[in-house]
Amino acid sequence: MEILVTYDVSTETSAGRRRLRRVAKVCEGYGQRVQKSVFECSLNEGQLEILRHRLVKEMKRGEDSIRIYRLREPHSRYVEVFGVSPVLDLREALVV
Repeated sequence: MEILVTYDVSTETSAGRRRLRRVAKVCEGYGQRVQKSVFECSLNEGQLEILRHRLVKEMKRGEDSIRIYRLREPHSRYVEVFGVSPVLDLREALVV
């Protein structure tokens, strides 16, 4: 399934800035960054459950917000991109 992960982590303190880096690092392990705090991921149910658990563990519930959206298939029909961000097919191999 295709999902979109968005987050807003409070960075008013040094602890918040560390949380922001940890949340981003977790997301990098599961998908492709498409904006600063937005990741597109292609996961199965088990991977999604692990991702949820890891993200909730990193956040501070009273200060931070994480949203996970399930994208409709086919992805290209429901997503439009304008500007510098390329459209990526998450099902294909990513070469870094």
